[in-house]
Amino acid sequence: MPIKSVAIVGAGIAGLTAALSFARHGIASDIVEQASELAEVGAGLQISPNAAHILSALDVLPLIEETWLEPETVDLASGLSLKTLVSLPMKSVARSRWHAPYGVLHRASLQQALLATVRNNPLCRLHLGKRLETASKSEIAKTILTEPDLIIGADGVWSSTRYAVPNSPVATFSGNIAWRFTLSGDDAPEFLNRTAVTAFLGPSAHVVAYPLAETGGFNVVAIAVGANPGDTWNAEAQGQQKAFLIQQFRRWHPAFSSALERPSTPTFWPLFQAGPGRWQNGLDTVLIGDAAHAMMPFAAQGAAMAIEDAFELATFVAQGNSLGSSLESFEAHRMPRIEQARRRAKLNSFAYHARGPLRIGRDVLLSFRPPEKFLADFDWLYGYRAKGL
Repeated sequence: MPIKSVAIVGAGIAGLTAALSFARHGIASDIVEQASELAEVGAGLQISPNAAHILSALDVLPLIEETWLEPETVDLASGLSLKTLVSLPMKSVARSRWHAPYGVLHRASLQQALLATVRNNPLCRLHLGKRLETASKSEIAKTILTEPDLIIGADGVWSSTRYAVPNSPVATFSGNIAWRFTLSGDDAPEFLNRTAVTAFLGPSAHVVAYPLAETGGFNVVAIAVGANPGDTWNAEAQGQQKAFLIQQFRRWHPAFSSALERPSTPTFWPLFQAGPGRWQNGLDTVLIGDAAHAMMPFAAQGAAMAIEDAFELATFVAQGNSLGSSLESFEAHRMPRIEQARRRAKLNSFAYHARGPLRIGRDVLLSFRPPEKFLADFDWLYGYRAKGL
């Protein structure tokens, strides 16, 4: 028997996508968000073709295509020499090979596009400034004035909805810090490619940079080891923290030192990851996105996997015979793909942060491997068509 109503805890990318995905099947949802206004933290975001397919089906893609950039290439370069090791054509290949675009944009642009589409959909209701102590049906009913058939925890890596799912994952600090900042067009150093997503690889660290159409500048993320500053996504790097950031890259090409010194207050995010565990309770509660499987950003798939989760969950529930079996089928279907994405991220982490002879061997391998081989490695990821498309 199809369900009639859904309560979604969290109005981030996962939660808003879930609301639109259920509305596509004629199922109403209430989105409960503790923030009084939606202001996406962070900076840039990569939308790969597997996620773009879904955003197109939800009528969100045209809104973000107005403001995003489709990079000509995705490049891997040495952080020590700035030499390009491999350059993969992306703009010309993504639409023909994987039948959807690859774009980069500010996270706020995606959230605002999702939010506008949600607000224009009569089946989606948004409740801002509503903090839930527990994600129970009774407490949620006090906020939305009805008892939902299904509760979706889309409330991020520190999810409170996890407590309603026995044996759910536990989030732990990975030992890595993501230093995030943007550079204006005037401040951006010449070595940054204005038509590419570039990952600069170095000993125990890497830097990803790409242009943002919204600002005319660059989004920059530097990932290296660091101490846990606590449960925060937006700690400002000042004084000793900023000095530590610059120290992490002291062996890199000198151009990086001046580039990292330019932003006055970069933010740093402790990178947490969710361990093994159940995503659903077999009855009426399920976790998606970072609440279920927060992972390291070494494959740039955090947002894409959350978007896939939301869309496929709606499909399983709408097409299932019973809610409990639909949740179990969703979990069984998604877990292998998430594990494959984790393995790819782990491989990238090893390769990106290689030291000594391993770094030299990596650079030689990347320089001589044909681009077609690299593109074929992405077919399982970028060419994925979500259930229900």
